Amino acid sequence: MTEHTVRFPAEWESQSAILIAWPNAGTDWAERLGEVEETYIALVAAITRFQPVVICVADDDVESYAQARLSSNRIDMDRVRFVGVPYDDTWLRDSGPITLRHGRGFRLLDFRFTGWGGKFDASQDDLLVERLHAQGLFADSMRDSIAFALEGGAIDTDGAGTLLTTWRCLHERHPDASRQELTTKLSGWLAQDRVLWLDHGYLEGDDTDAHVDTLARFAAEDAIVFQGCDDPGDSHHSELQAMAAELAALRTRSGTPYRLFPLPWAKPIIDEGRRLAASYANFLIVNGAVLMPAYGDAADAAAAAVMQQAFPDREIVRVPCRPLIWQNGSLHCITMQLPEGLV
Repeated sequence: MTEHTVRFPAEWESQSAILIAWPNAGTDWAERLGEVEETYIALVAAITRFQPVVICVADDDVESYAQARLSSNRIDMDRVRFVGVPYDDTWLRDSGPITLRHGRGFRLLDFRFTGWGGKFDASQDDLLVERLHAQGLFADSMRDSIAFALEGGAIDTDGAGTLLTTWRCLHERHPDASRQELTTKLSGWLAQDRVLWLDHGYLEGDDTDAHVDTLARFAAEDAIVFQGCDDPGDSHHSELQAMAAELAALRTRSGTPYRLFPLPWAKPIIDEGRRLAASYANFLIVNGAVLMPAYGDAADAAAAAVMQQAFPDREIVRVPCRPLIWQNGSLHCITMQLPEGLV
């Protein structure tokens, strides 16, 4: 790689760590903190089997508590690093850094985080990347502050210059921008030469305006895993069927159809009269494994089988994520991968 080469690596490339933020009483998890802590413990246990994890903590008391909870669950604490920083909530996919490789170093893209278009206060989360960078967490990196609202969950790359995203989300954030204008901006900032737009797909209980990481994800340069729905009676059926048709019409850089891996559909999960967004597409790739959200549904096993087909050389590890979807996100939403060498 030359000194001037800039590239947006795919999630399946080698990582140095996963970045998360520990839930606490000052976040939106307060009402069901015990339940979500169990998910975080299971997540950290899964990550540290394969690589380190960096955990943001709001203060010393949160750090001490998290350390005690993790230690009591026989987690390899040599692979756990805590960093103190304020945050509003724990959706690090959207408030964390989007990292490009820049020659032998890194470029941290610090886009505006607006709480998904102003739905929630995000003043602390919007400063997260700046504060972590100022602490020296990231090695050999420069931070680019970009006055444009973009969340990490809204984009997915194949690492070779192709970006996958949804029109619903980007248009909601920037209603005055045309598709060509957005394509040009994203291509320039993210070092991409192709942007593939999906016009269909959504999940009830999702307040991100159709983040692509709940719908369709690259599994390789020529493969896409996506959330299917085979129940004609379900309210999602027509939209997800239309999205599947869109994906089938897409072509790789070489002009061939993508290998497609449809994920099964979990039965509706209703919480206090509200349907929750239980997507299996919200998985996390780590070194040597794919961590898959599990919802205590019969479809969990079928989803794991599809994941194994899409990622034949990786171990598939299920992480219980039912508590997460109460706050409208899942496994990928609370994590951000840090490329090898960044920390």
